[in-house]
Amino acid sequence: MTTASAPAPGARRAALVFIFVTVLIDVLAFGLIIPVLPHLIEKFVDGDTARAAYWVGLFGTVFGLVQFVFSPIQGSLSDRYGRRPVILLSCLGLGLDFILMAVANTLPLLLIGRVVSGITSASFTTANAYIADITAPEQRAKSFGMIGAAFGVGFVLGPLIGAYLGEVDLRLPFWFSAGLALLNFLYGLFVLPESLPKEKRTARFDWSHANPLGSLMLLKRYPQVFGLAAVVFIANMAHYVYPSIFVLFADYQYHWGLREVGWVLLVVGVFNIIVNVALIGRVVARLGERRTLLLGLSCGVIGFVIYGLAEQGWYFLLGLPISALWAMAAPATQALVTRQVGADAQGRVQGSLMSLIALAGIVGPALYAGSFGYFIGKGAPVHLPGAPWFIAAALLTLGLLIAWRYARAPTAPAAPAQAGTAEATV
Repeated sequence: MTTASAPAPGARRAALVFIFVTVLIDVLAFGLIIPVLPHLIEKFVDGDTARAAYWVGLFGTVFGLVQFVFSPIQGSLSDRYGRRPVILLSCLGLGLDFILMAVANTLPLLLIGRVVSGITSASFTTANAYIADITAPEQRAKSFGMIGAAFGVGFVLGPLIGAYLGEVDLRLPFWFSAGLALLNFLYGLFVLPESLPKEKRTARFDWSHANPLGSLMLLKRYPQVFGLAAVVFIANMAHYVYPSIFVLFADYQYHWGLREVGWVLLVVGVFNIIVNVALIGRVVARLGERRTLLLGLSCGVIGFVIYGLAEQGWYFLLGLPISALWAMAAPATQALVTRQVGADAQGRVQGSLMSLIALAGIVGPALYAGSFGYFIGKGAPVHLPGAPWFIAAALLTLGLLIAWRYARAPTAPAAPAQAGTAEATV
């Protein structure tokens, strides 16, 4: 079904529920391992936090590199063969990979598992394209907010469950995640409908757009999207500070254990749900997508500064509700992007954006984990555990300035620019 074929409201709502549950289970599975993976790595290096930080950075960089390569491939495959088979194969692969990570007995084997999870988790590309298939342009910000809510619910339940399971055994959350991912595969196999009819698919699989560099060149062909793509890249570069250092930072700075980290992440998830379910639709209706994007980025900057300055745990917690409003920026950006391109290119454009996110993930983990390890190490010129948060705030400020310049609501989906017109602005 597509917006072009005007699906019935009931059918559209049902499809949204299907993709919501699919994304929710995937995010829940990832959320389960968030509080335990850094500690499992720390266990492999005899409890050395600074050394563990460097390994966490390596894991994150490799994960981002793999996603950079495979996100556009998944997007192109979904444009050619449909969204459903790509999502199903990703869910199956993810479940099998969590089993591999559960039994890994060395850091290299655990790293291999992280590589496979980077390949399979690229299904979020296809989920975004799925939403664009079944939702009218003026409703997409709200629908992407629904997907944001799925992330929120996943991060409400996942880290908390993972923390409690991790106290029993650090590997138990991986087994639980494997079960969820495989359950998600079965769910999709029986109930997930296809969203892209054959007549809307591309005629062939195009390797020029499926490779990551070709994927980025595709963005250049849509000059209306190019400025927004820069915002996506920078904002996600800033966002990688969370998975890169939060668990180790909270343990080092505030002496929070698995349970405390799990409860804080639960609060973050609750705020995320509130913003995506209760606020994003109203704010976009009142302010428009551009101003919603700018407001969200501004709140993210303020939140990061508070985190960096927080020497005590309660001070850090004060930044949570402010930083949570940053979640408004992503659906607003996605809505602006999807309104710029036609149905036959949604998967490839979403794959290109995911490549940018993955490219940020190549640099981000090493930047944040490396700076954290450096500024808590013996050779640091100043002891500054909050340095990664300040770096993220600076990056997000740059993203805010670019968004101010380039974020504009389109009047109609644009055709790709010719090679000589790529310098046009949004």
